[in-house]
Amino acid sequence: MRSPRPCQATIRDVNDHPSPSSIPPAVSTPQPPAAAASAPPVTHYENFPVASLLCPPHLRQPIAAIYGFARTADDIADEGDAAAAARLADLAAYQADLQAVAQGQAPSPRWADVFLPLQSVLRSHHLPVPLLADLLSAFVQDVEKTRDAEGYADRAELLDYCRRSANPVGRLLLHLYEVTGAQALEESDAICTALQLINCWQDLSVDIPRGRHYLPRADCAAHAACQAELLALQSTRENVRLIADCAHWARSSMLSGAPLVHRLPGRAGWELRLVVQGGLRILDKVDALKGGSLHTRPQLNAWDWCVMLARALVM
Repeated sequence: MRSPRPCQATIRDVNDHPSPSSIPPAVSTPQPPAAAASAPPVTHYENFPVASLLCPPHLRQPIAAIYGFARTADDIADEGDAAAAARLADLAAYQADLQAVAQGQAPSPRWADVFLPLQSVLRSHHLPVPLLADLLSAFVQDVEKTRDAEGYADRAELLDYCRRSANPVGRLLLHLYEVTGAQALEESDAICTALQLINCWQDLSVDIPRGRHYLPRADCAAHAACQAELLALQSTRENVRLIADCAHWARSSMLSGAPLVHRLPGRAGWELRLVVQGGLRILDKVDALKGGSLHTRPQLNAWDWCVMLARALVM
């Protein structure tokens, strides 16, 4: 899973349905060193803006801290050649650091540059810690499914993954923006889920060789897609229909959440417009490849950003 996923979720990816009204704020005690810590800069390639100039200035540092937390966990799960057991052990240690800073304790030195800024944001903005824990559970699931060469049975199972892998980021951002309405949360979940699905269909050529299988088996069966041909990254007629249907699913989810751009105040709403249009633009490219995303990863270029901006202006 790539952490896309600014969004909301994307800070994805971006993107779930934990009940916001029942999540308590983090418990912490003052620690001056953490308050002075700043999040490391964003250095990974992202489809969408992360704490950009459109983001309200007073929220750039909190958003960067959340992004740094998610991005580092994603790297633990994804990057390098570590064995699954080592990745799971590191994610368990990472989870322990999250619980430590949530309780006002010092993190381990290993990820201090991640957790000290996050601890400051937990204290100043009372972030819902269960949402951060949900993100980690999705990273653990990624490692376990890759280890076991296991995919997703159907869309319901994949949606549960999105609920934990992407939707929490949108809810965390809404928390920072002090947007709490039920409709806004539902729309955020739809956008974040879409961003995670888009990331899956964008990255087929990368994920399948790495043992990451996000195309649900039920969808594969419905389109008579051959598993061997998918593993060989072949753009057969059946695979083209399968990917087009999955892209349509993601587009429908994105469009259902798009009204959220009008619920967010000022610059935050404009940031989200670009996030939405970025996701839709990637889907345009997936559709144009006609199954070619099995061997070619679509990316945004300068012209795409012009298209996104034009579309954002008329949302």
